[in-house]
Amino acid sequence: MYEYAVAWEWLSFAARWFHVITAIAWIGSSFYFIALDLGLVKRPHLPAGVYGEEWQVHGGGFYHVQKYLVAPAEMPEHLTWFKYESYFTWLSGFLMLCVVYYGGADLFLIDRTVMELAPWQAILISLASLAIGWIIYDQLCKSPIGNNTWGLIALLFIVLVAMAWGYTEVFTGRAAFLHLGAFTATIMSANVFFIIIPNQKIVVADLIAGRTPDPKYGVIAKQRSLHNNYLTLPVIFFMLSNHYPLAFATAFNWVIAALVFLMGVTIRHWFNTTHARKGRPTWSWLVTVLLFIVIIWLSTVPKVLTGEAETSMTPMEQKFASNAHFGAAKDVILARCSMCHAAEPVWEAISFTPKSVKLETDREIAAHAREIYIQAGRSHAMPPGNVTAISPEERRLLMAWYESTISE
Repeated sequence: MYEYAVAWEWLSFAARWFHVITAIAWIGSSFYFIALDLGLVKRPHLPAGVYGEEWQVHGGGFYHVQKYLVAPAEMPEHLTWFKYESYFTWLSGFLMLCVVYYGGADLFLIDRTVMELAPWQAILISLASLAIGWIIYDQLCKSPIGNNTWGLIALLFIVLVAMAWGYTEVFTGRAAFLHLGAFTATIMSANVFFIIIPNQKIVVADLIAGRTPDPKYGVIAKQRSLHNNYLTLPVIFFMLSNHYPLAFATAFNWVIAALVFLMGVTIRHWFNTTHARKGRPTWSWLVTVLLFIVIIWLSTVPKVLTGEAETSMTPMEQKFASNAHFGAAKDVILARCSMCHAAEPVWEAISFTPKSVKLETDREIAAHAREIYIQAGRSHAMPPGNVTAISPEERRLLMAWYESTISE
């Protein structure tokens, strides 16, 4: 049974790595085409239907790129579609959500001091929020307000802030931020799957049939692409946020999330304006820095991170705490781990509990048994650099505690 934990950890690793690869591919191509589109130059004597062109140099060669506002008069023999990067990024992210947060719902998804939920209830809320979020967003885009691009973006911001608050009222802080990223990424990927690519296929079908494509399909796709442009950086932050408890595990975590969205807008504004050759709005970096300073302040007021209150143990936690090896394992953990993993860490240069994982009480130790087994038993990831000099015998004791409990 204990080998299941190791196999699950490797599955988590594979899902994360798969997600990183596909996300790099999607974000890389997206950022390139945004910069290319904004940098197009309208020159005289361009071919009919060409909106603009751009000369670029890279890798020792020159590239001459031309963009047709609607479509060329005839379809080229070879046409490259940029869509699978988006699809696989979402699929790999959902796989990671299932493996880490659904598979470990009791530890990573549910905080019973926030809301008392059974794992199946938490998972159902998670799935429903992603689906309903897309439906609400899509209907807003198709409503009359969708004709006002910036008005729509402002309304979308309000929806995202509301979701940030809502997630923190249901899940753990870590899961709330991860879900906010998944919620946003679902909108972005669904934009590609349901709107951008189908509209492009309509244009291609018209060309093949000898019809003149309707420009509206390009306009609609362009609006969704603009939303994706401004949402990308916040999504990256939320996907990496589980490393930063000062962001997700504080009293004002949902406000911090709202400010992260604004930082994404100010940073992208600088890049978009620069690529469009409309100047370099350095003020946007000043605003970004000020927003970040506010985030830092919010993360330390109050100074004590909000965490799980002491509650009764779950049956599995009771099982770990009653195991014959628990007393010895607890002694090792208190001697080698709790100087950092405490409400008030005493290790020099550590002011806040790493990842909000406290290992001081029986319940806290039992609740993190699997992570202790993986991080400090089967591997030497913890303590970092073995700064507390945990011995091989002590690591074997931690392994024996976990494995014997699982085998019971």
